[in-house]
Amino acid sequence: MSVKTVATRPFAGQKPGTSGLRKKVKVFSQPGYLENFVQSIFDTLNGQQGQTLVLGGDGRYFNDVAIQIILRMAAAAGFGRVLVGQGGILSTPAASAVIRKRAAFGGIILSASHNPGGVEGDFGIKYNLANGGPANETFTDAVYQRTQGITEYRYVEADDIDLSRLGETRIGAMTVEVIDPVADYAELLESLFDFERIAALLARPGFRMRFDAMHAVTGPYAKALLERRLGAPAGTVVNGTPLADFGGGHPDPNPVYAADLVNAMADPGLGLSFGAASDGDGDRNMIVGSNFIVSPSDSLAILTANYSLIPAYAKGLAGVARSMPTSCAVDRVAADFGIPCFETPTGWKFFGSLLDAGKATLCGEESSGTGSNHVREKDGLWAVLYWLNILAARNESVEQIVRAHWQKYGRNVYSRHDYEGVESAKAEAMFTALRGKLPTLAGQTIGGMRVRMADDFSYTDPVDGARSEHQGVRILLEDGSRVVFRLSGTGTEGATIRLYLERYVADPAQHSVPTQQALAPLIALAESVAQITATTGRTKPDVIS
Repeated sequence: MSVKTVATRPFAGQKPGTSGLRKKVKVFSQPGYLENFVQSIFDTLNGQQGQTLVLGGDGRYFNDVAIQIILRMAAAAGFGRVLVGQGGILSTPAASAVIRKRAAFGGIILSASHNPGGVEGDFGIKYNLANGGPANETFTDAVYQRTQGITEYRYVEADDIDLSRLGETRIGAMTVEVIDPVADYAELLESLFDFERIAALLARPGFRMRFDAMHAVTGPYAKALLERRLGAPAGTVVNGTPLADFGGGHPDPNPVYAADLVNAMADPGLGLSFGAASDGDGDRNMIVGSNFIVSPSDSLAILTANYSLIPAYAKGLAGVARSMPTSCAVDRVAADFGIPCFETPTGWKFFGSLLDAGKATLCGEESSGTGSNHVREKDGLWAVLYWLNILAARNESVEQIVRAHWQKYGRNVYSRHDYEGVESAKAEAMFTALRGKLPTLAGQTIGGMRVRMADDFSYTDPVDGARSEHQGVRILLEDGSRVVFRLSGTGTEGATIRLYLERYVADPAQHSVPTQQALAPLIALAESVAQITATTGRTKPDVIS
């Protein structure tokens, strides 16, 4: 085995964000850029000699090139085996499932999640630990430090591996096994849900569903599970072929970028009962009923409230967890059931320790991500099957289920406003000024609403004691409403300012008031306090979800 060593020098800015390192394709394709980051991961690991690595991605542009590079570098790093998805495909939840089932040392997932793809689009890479979950901040901080002092990277000379063909080949002393990307994951999901009941629902006269894979990674998974295993009619899965540029679309399952699905669900001529979409790497979901969109925060609460209908969870939930910006709807359900509800920073890695310790069973984020202890990632198709299982058991429509939930628990009217691609200096200036106001906000009355508390959210992990600071600015009002500001860590250019607005409405007569109308006083308060327009020049958000 011939190991080649290449001299290199550090690249600025290789600091992983919420879910790994994300940059433009043109940045990743610079000579040595990907290699430096991968070598820094391998240099930070300890004990990988002879171990198994899982590798795959969402099929976006540069995915195939990156896999061949990483395979050669993994051989030089001493791995004994790499399991790579056929065609380089492996959704993020499927990668987690494979890591856990095959007792792998860890995994590398190539994805920029819901960000656009193609030559001019985005690319990303992250490392997952042996539990199947994203590496913690201790590890990612160490990787970043290594990127700043790296002087060389190593690889084994070898021909490209044929990723289209299942089976084993070798790179030096390392075995490369091309695996079916769907099989292990599909087997796991079938063990969780009542597939017979779901299949009966899909065969029921008058029930029709549509799943929009957005030309992203979940197409093959959805076809295998929904159409072949559960018997949904051919064509139930639309945009089901993964494309390097996602067909020119933006693979983010929200009402803006999945507008085709939303419009189809509102078209009475199509007669669709249930709709769903997933994102670039398959870990996010959107749930839509007939002319009715379910907010991700409500979805988490409803999944929790209906756990007894799902075979894998019917014996009870240890607890639930939500990210801080996610609405408090699930808190009310947890209190009703007498189980703990944990509030964490944004990022699925913060749920990992809770899941591993058996403190939480279901987890969710407002950014269209829900999941459970079956893997250590959020899981789009898992959420879709969970909803189908609920629909099959309750024999009600999506809207009926949501409105019954509001009737019992009240409605947490909720929305997220995204200001994308804001000049970083302006975004930082806004947050610096906002943080400077925090000590004086409590007790103030703004727009007729009295502020109870204002802070910059921090979190101490109840399992390992790790401390995370500056996780989002919160303004909590005495009536239970909230306004939250965050700088997102998922973009690749400029900064994304996220504004989260939440108002609790107990009166069922007020549940049908349009969301933005109900939140108008909070929108005005947020502008008054943060001066978004004056600081950034933006007069309105790019995306409202």
